[in-house]
Amino acid sequence: MIGLSTRRTAAVAAVLALSAAGCSGPGTPPAAPVVTAAAAATPAPPAVPAARAGLGGRPSPSARPCTVFPADNVWHADVSRLPVHPRSAAMIGAIGGGAVHADFGSGQWEGAPIGIPVTVVPAGQRRVPVTLGYADESDPGPYPIPPHAAVEGGPDGTGDRHVIVWDRAACRAYELFDAHRSGAGWRAGSGAVFDLRSNRLRRAGWTSADAAGLSILAGLVRYDEVAAGRIDHAIRVTVPRTRTGWTWPATHSASSATDPALPQLGQRLRLKRSVDLSRLPRQARIVAEAMRRYGLIVADHGSAWFLSGAPDPRWDNDALHALGGLRGSDFEVVDAAGLMVSAGSGATG
Repeated sequence: MIGLSTRRTAAVAAVLALSAAGCSGPGTPPAAPVVTAAAAATPAPPAVPAARAGLGGRPSPSARPCTVFPADNVWHADVSRLPVHPRSAAMIGAIGGGAVHADFGSGQWEGAPIGIPVTVVPAGQRRVPVTLGYADESDPGPYPIPPHAAVEGGPDGTGDRHVIVWDRAACRAYELFDAHRSGAGWRAGSGAVFDLRSNRLRRAGWTSADAAGLSILAGLVRYDEVAAGRIDHAIRVTVPRTRTGWTWPATHSASSATDPALPQLGQRLRLKRSVDLSRLPRQARIVAEAMRRYGLIVADHGSAWFLSGAPDPRWDNDALHALGGLRGSDFEVVDAAGLMVSAGSGATG
């Protein structure tokens, strides 16, 4: 689909401009004290069922537990023993040897929470119309998105403006790219609905709210996981360029480049076993341990080695910044083809 490979150009340019100014990107808090902010927006008006904001909300005791995809899903696959891809060195070189950057944290950057926020809604959240620019590759509305749902970058943000809504009662994720309020509903560039109890992938060739056609929620680092001591899934990562086509479990390409040294969307990366993690602060070490066991999945174009996560006031930004001690050369590309059961499924064998 034309246009998706360049749709984030402005956001990437902004990140590079910040780097040139001596900052490592929008996820890096300023040196001065920052104002703590939760991941979600203000409470809903009385006429609309209230949504529990952020990831701190809990479903009712009677609700069935809702995990983010089944235990045998590719996002949860242990890749620590998979073989190294034969073109690993070339692909890592193409991504670059720069520092890893946690593009999430506590407080605010340029007036918005740092990271991709998630809004948790209760059972029965009212569905509203959603107008989609790439309707031919999107799941049609209506979506249960409250009017106050948190937007990446804040209400006035000019970047990707993702909106992620997690309906735990129905165990579904509703994800939008370039989302804006519009009348009684929303308008967005693209939208996808994920049944979190299913391994079904999106149709081949379809995008999602992410260029790779994958769920964004599935790859976010969330504070509740780190507080529990373990992340049990791969982490979403962006890279500057990819080549045409996609690697399972991705379903969409956003590039016309044919250079075999470039990674594809969906490529699985892994932190090398030889890297010493013992000196990392606890929060950073748990993230790094997940990158070693579950790896990273190339999900979109953006700054190299930017890891995605949800904002939370309890993040220790200094601890997360310590991940910058890891470099591109500390990673390798793995061959995950042996995990695949079916091209249309995220289940692993």
